[in-house]
Amino acid sequence: MTKEDKQIHFEEAFKRLEKIVGNLESGDLSLEESMKLFEEGIGLTEACKTRLDDAEKKIQLLLKNSDGKLSLEDKD
Repeated sequence: MTKEDKQIHFEEAFKRLEKIVGNLESGDLSLEESMKLFEEGIGLTEACKTRLDDAEKKIQLLLKNSDGKLSLEDKD
């Protein structure tokens, strides 16, 4: 993950991805514009995945029980 990826919040990246998908689905863009948005979307997807993976790891650490085993029960 680049320094720039770390600076973008997950929610911001996700909203931008939604906007990109909408623009691509509209079919009103040139090939060049579509490719540019697609590339941006791939980068945002990778940044979001990294954020989600990091959050999952943190949650797993927090859910370890006293004997060091993971307790992955629903915490509703």
